[in-house]
Amino acid sequence: MKSHSSTLLAEVRTFRQNHPDVRYVDLIALDIPGRFYGKRYPVEMLEKVAAGSPLKLPQNAVLLGAQGGLFKIGDYCFHDGDPDANRRLVPGTLKPVSWEAQPLGQMLITSDGTEAPIEFEPREVLAKVLERLHRKGIHPVVAFELEFYLFDKKLNDGLPQFARDPLSDDPDDQPTLHIERLSRFAPVLDDMVQTAQTQGIDITVVTAELGPGQFEINFGHLDDGLRAADWAALFCRSTRGVALKHGYRASFMAKPYLQHPGSGMHVHVSLYDAAGNNLLAAHQQQPLRHAVAGCLALLPHCMPIFSPNHNAFRRLGGTVNAATKACWGYEDRDACVRIPESDPRNLRIEHRLASADANPYLVLAAILVGLEHGLDAAQEPIAPLNEDRTSGHDFPLEMLEAVRAMQQQPVLREGLGAEFVDVYCENKRQDHLAFQQEINAREYRWYL
Repeated sequence: MKSHSSTLLAEVRTFRQNHPDVRYVDLIALDIPGRFYGKRYPVEMLEKVAAGSPLKLPQNAVLLGAQGGLFKIGDYCFHDGDPDANRRLVPGTLKPVSWEAQPLGQMLITSDGTEAPIEFEPREVLAKVLERLHRKGIHPVVAFELEFYLFDKKLNDGLPQFARDPLSDDPDDQPTLHIERLSRFAPVLDDMVQTAQTQGIDITVVTAELGPGQFEINFGHLDDGLRAADWAALFCRSTRGVALKHGYRASFMAKPYLQHPGSGMHVHVSLYDAAGNNLLAAHQQQPLRHAVAGCLALLPHCMPIFSPNHNAFRRLGGTVNAATKACWGYEDRDACVRIPESDPRNLRIEHRLASADANPYLVLAAILVGLEHGLDAAQEPIAPLNEDRTSGHDFPLEMLEAVRAMQQQPVLREGLGAEFVDVYCENKRQDHLAFQQEINAREYRWYL
């Protein structure tokens, strides 16, 4: 513990030396809906925390709804006195913030690794899954890909407008899937990449996607699943800030336009043993097939994680490369679980179902539990799409049905933690019901 504190203290002191103009640091963590909460600390107080002073925030901050309010969930929120819970600083995440008007820093905090971790904190849920896999001799290597849209900074009657192309007055004149769009938006995209790299994130490939103003960012592969999810979360935060600085609005909303493709979170996962051997490639790739079967078996029960809100369900099945069933295939982007062509060393699955606004810690945790279940059950998967285009299991396409499917699934309750599953499902149910408590203009047009 002393060595851990001294490492953190050295990190804070080095940061202060390199950034003497920074007076405050945002200490941040991801809540259940995937939004950051936290506190802004004077940098001199951060040094005390790094040296071992307690860092406490309300436990129930993790339970915030999509709009920031609290719901009654079991004995939490309104029957527990709103207690504080210990957090710790995540080493290596203290970085400068360049998109704000004043010099700031930011640093991730978490309850995992504390004396009393919060069972329903997303990062803690993933940490427990990874610890269990490591005890079994399974070491995941993970890479995220995130799609997002650029919009004009100002909304029009609350509706998003296409990002203004510097070379065209016509908002529809944006070359899709074309390298030219990367050039047209180079100033903001370059700043996003450089800012992410300053945060310690390994950005690899930038792609212009099919939707107008839509892009995809790929991250490097990591043998630390927690850090891989950290990268995805931090990238969303920095990208929104950089976009505003350039006069745009960046959004990871799953389906901003009905007529254009939605934005997804694709996760590449390979599994290795302690000696570095790819477990999925052993025995003529039989473990790969078992892992796929496990993923597909649990996928219909994980939909509240993969599609965490009403809008995210709109993304499914309506446009290019968005699956309508739990299915798999080799080099097939219509599949939820795609097996990219690769050599045995790099054999992996690409899980393509989650929306871009899903919680990366929980998405990865759910995928890993599916892989683990498949390896344990050792069952063969259904036919791949390459052999049968109709192959696949149905999954829920609306939130309340999805919550019911998730809450009673015994493998998920054991793999992710029963307390987490109950809390998460109730949070999603309450969020969905709150979203429905508004009459929109279409209802008056149809029913008045």
